[in-house]
Amino acid sequence: MEDAVGSKSHDPDFPERFRRFMRTGWRDTTLEVSPRTEAPDHAKRRAELSAAFPGETLIIPTGVERVRSNDTNHAFRPGTEHVWLTGERDPDSVLVLRPSDGGHDATLYVRPRSPRDTDEFFTDRNYGELWIGRRHTLAEKSTELQLQTAHLDDLAAALDDTAPGRTRVLRGFDPSVDVAVRSTDPERDRELAWVLSELRLVKDAWELEQLQDAIDATVRGFEDAARAIPADRAVSERLIEGVFGLRARHDGNDVGYASIVGSGAHAAILHWTRNDGRTSPGDLLLMDMGVENRNLYTADVTRTVPVSGTFTPLQREVYDIVVRAQQAGIDVIQPGTAFDDVHQACMRVLAEGLAALGVLPVSVDEAMAKDSILYRRWTLHGFGHMLGLDVHDCANARKERYREGHLDAGYVLTVEPGLYFQPEDDLVPAELRGLAVRIEDDVLVTPTGARNLSDALPRSADDVESWLAARRTEEFRLP
Repeated sequence: MEDAVGSKSHDPDFPERFRRFMRTGWRDTTLEVSPRTEAPDHAKRRAELSAAFPGETLIIPTGVERVRSNDTNHAFRPGTEHVWLTGERDPDSVLVLRPSDGGHDATLYVRPRSPRDTDEFFTDRNYGELWIGRRHTLAEKSTELQLQTAHLDDLAAALDDTAPGRTRVLRGFDPSVDVAVRSTDPERDRELAWVLSELRLVKDAWELEQLQDAIDATVRGFEDAARAIPADRAVSERLIEGVFGLRARHDGNDVGYASIVGSGAHAAILHWTRNDGRTSPGDLLLMDMGVENRNLYTADVTRTVPVSGTFTPLQREVYDIVVRAQQAGIDVIQPGTAFDDVHQACMRVLAEGLAALGVLPVSVDEAMAKDSILYRRWTLHGFGHMLGLDVHDCANARKERYREGHLDAGYVLTVEPGLYFQPEDDLVPAELRGLAVRIEDDVLVTPTGARNLSDALPRSADDVESWLAARRTEEFRLP
């Protein structure tokens, strides 16, 4: 339940005379609103969802703001499926699709601007116009999104008027919606979630533009980070994280996920996000970072660079194994390829590389056997995942359409093999302990094969060394 306005101990207790004064003397403002160029794409997506569930009411909320510290909220990020269907970014909104003769009628329930004929605009720190800025009116929102809108206050009555057994809800986003619509079968709701994920597997042309935009900004962010990595002295991992984050906020919406910046042995920790270490000349530095663009599509790219500017012979040997593994995976990508075939192509090269390093305790074939997979002690994760509005996109898709399925044209996925030798691992030679390499790119499945969307960043050891040297001669600057 939301706190009542003025219920916090630090809220002012405005006298009525002040309230009357605040209600007068305001000039109204208008917004220049035009339809979003992507609105027809959202309408097509709603039509696809409608066709999947004829005659049923579908309820897709975006979610609510979460308290971070007392009355300070976390930055709001709209629900992925909701924004994919509507383009709406504000919290609390709910899309309701009601069956009609032609499929479904769509209504977006939103909270409109705080009117000046109530005290909300200056007293409500969550929604008041003087606190968070001007929101759209219902008409403005409808014009922008090309979608019928209704006041959020009318949602409760709309949810009461749903047919048991003919209603599906995307659950886990809005507690009030989950409580209001209790009569649906959990399996039916889960089916709505997986259908939405599977509809999002193939990216349309506008989505591909957004992903390329996010990737291009990510490339610029990596270039910024490279300029901040001195060859001869230590700097904090958080400095590098912050430099990239500046680019993400300037060129996009934010980072798409918590940046991983691991120097030396920290690179062997797969999700190292504390980033509280320091670089050291002679170490490798692993950077796994992605910009979320202003339409909320995210890149996901990893590069591993030598802090000194030059790989040692052993670092280069491990690095080259990972490059070959990644390329082997990219080479088999095309429509109809099994997701697992990409995985096996990458992992085979990694296992062969481990054997060449003298690490594998068994043959490559035995290590690759499904009842063994001993090689994974030094790889741990799979080859990659789907990418889009979420960094791990389409996660509710059924395994037979995803991990156990086949690729199709329009899929975008990461290819990110890695080798990780933990500093405490007594089964590897001492010189390998604490050494880790991951290389990750974002790849589009085309009708004839694959296209590396992030190939503006170098991958080969020689090219990485040249790229790092060139960036270090440049000054950091934003346009």
